[in-house]
Amino acid sequence: MLSITLPDGSQRQFDTPVSVHDVASAIGPGLAKAALAGVVDGHPVDTSHVIDRDVSLAIITERDEAGLEVIRHSTAHLLAMAVQELFPGTQVTIGPVIDDGFYYDFASGHHFTPEDLEKIEQRMEQIVADDLPVERLVMSRERAIELFRNMGEHYKVQIIESLPAGEELSIYQQGPWMDLCRGPHVPSTGKLKAFKLTKVAGAYWRGDSNNEMLQRIYGTAWANKKQLKEYLTRIEEAEKRDHRKIGKKLDLFHTQEEAPGMVFWHPDGWTLYQAIEQYMRQAQRAHGYQEIRTPQLVDMSLWERSGHADKFGDDMFMLQAEDRQFAVKPMNCPCHVQVFNQGLKSYRDLPLRLAEFGSCHRNEPSGSLHGIMRVRGFTQDDAHIFCREDQIVEESIRFCRLLENVYRDFGFENIAVKLSTRPDVRAGDDATWDRAEKGLQDAVDAAGLPCEIMPGEGAFYGPKLEFQLTDAIGRVWQCGTLQLDYVLPERLGAEYTASDGSKQRPVMLHRAILGSMERFIGILIEEFSGAFPMWLSPVQVVVAAITDAANEYAEEAAAALRKAGLRVETDLRNEKINYKVREHSVQKVPIIAVVGGREAEDRTLALRRLGSNGQHMISLEDACRDLAQEALAPDLKSD
Repeated sequence: MLSITLPDGSQRQFDTPVSVHDVASAIGPGLAKAALAGVVDGHPVDTSHVIDRDVSLAIITERDEAGLEVIRHSTAHLLAMAVQELFPGTQVTIGPVIDDGFYYDFASGHHFTPEDLEKIEQRMEQIVADDLPVERLVMSRERAIELFRNMGEHYKVQIIESLPAGEELSIYQQGPWMDLCRGPHVPSTGKLKAFKLTKVAGAYWRGDSNNEMLQRIYGTAWANKKQLKEYLTRIEEAEKRDHRKIGKKLDLFHTQEEAPGMVFWHPDGWTLYQAIEQYMRQAQRAHGYQEIRTPQLVDMSLWERSGHADKFGDDMFMLQAEDRQFAVKPMNCPCHVQVFNQGLKSYRDLPLRLAEFGSCHRNEPSGSLHGIMRVRGFTQDDAHIFCREDQIVEESIRFCRLLENVYRDFGFENIAVKLSTRPDVRAGDDATWDRAEKGLQDAVDAAGLPCEIMPGEGAFYGPKLEFQLTDAIGRVWQCGTLQLDYVLPERLGAEYTASDGSKQRPVMLHRAILGSMERFIGILIEEFSGAFPMWLSPVQVVVAAITDAANEYAEEAAAALRKAGLRVETDLRNEKINYKVREHSVQKVPIIAVVGGREAEDRTLALRRLGSNGQHMISLEDACRDLAQEALAPDLKSD
């Protein structure tokens, strides 16, 4: 008699060994039909897996997150099978699950096109209709090498040869097609109901640019057609909101090959950038931060002492001068410690909050660069809080409150918090990490923020909180961070005089709210589709004259609005007013103030708001007062 414990605590007894599918059938025919895989004592398995001892078991269906991963992994195999049937001689390499889908890398003499993706999808649908059983085979490493070598799968042979000798491997087979995989997979191809191939890209074998180039086919897979349709709608909307397209359309910035990963800010883009920076500067000043500025070039000896040279050396830009090696700073932390170290510090000086809009550079791979979202030159809204250990919780709560206020002002209400704990490669001993992780956990608990634990994802010198935003179309962006660090103050000799006269190390809290200014602006562009709230809009008002006779009053009105603090342009061109309104609406200007002879005589403005077909009349004096108040950053507005 064996006993199987289910997630609700109930148990099922069986006289003989049973498969996961048998257990699902015993619970009910509906569950048996829906079962995609199982989890036995914490280990994912196929529904065909036989249980011969007392275990805990969870049945995985399409409703579970783990079920979606099984579906996507199995759809990758479905893709590979279809490709090899349609294009004989193609070799398969790897096909992992990724966010929202999967990909498979192929070595083929055929150059895949978008038209090919349609043919491949059609063949995949046929294989699904055939409802082929998916079987797991187990064989020795040597037998697997022989099998795939005979199949002409040289890349797969390389993968297997890199595995330890003597290891038994799992092979999944559907119809005549098979591939090496750890699984689990769906019981049959008929379980794969909703998928779409999305694009073709190049990829180096094993991710090494010294190796041959392969072809990567991306796809997405979901539990049902409704979920697939919703996802494709989100992707379509995301393409419309692409910050690169909108940035070009609104003339905000550009990038070019002569400076890869660097941003050329145009006047309106730089106005937007400055509006955000000035808002952050004001918010930080109100919360007790002092702004500093540190050098761009720093001798490598500092990076070696801090440990960054060992950890990030390959990502740093270097140069030689007068027989000394310098690095363009990839981060601000060690330089902030140097500012702290100047002069004697007392416990009464803590906490000391040092902020910098620090310009950093990192040698990101060219293939990873993406508009202003992923760049080599960027500015962080960086700050470091030097405090006593008994101040950690208070300072962390204070930061969390500031961060929540800032995100709310930018229109983000949905904030998720994740606590990333010690990675395998790290500085400091376990006792130090125990203290650091407990400090952050205590802080988020005291702040009342729900927190998900992310094991092994911390920085090399300390654990960190990550703050994620959900945008208007449901995408999640990781922006803010709070990292607790005992290690860097020790390495760089930071100390203060305690109340008893002893020398103590401060705790260092690394924090950012926006993260990279460039990336955050890219997020805002896509969040608002370029139609920024008035306080962020590069041009807040355009005064457009109906006739030449109104030009003088248009200039006068624009000057008055500028004096009130608004960013204003005039449109005095000899064009029809409807054309002017349409053109400035396309440029996402929040307010168009139309003036003609009557408005000049009455000293009024006819205001048209972006997205509205109507207009309302207002005196110039009232417009200056009301629009100036409306255009203030949220933290400066009166209640």
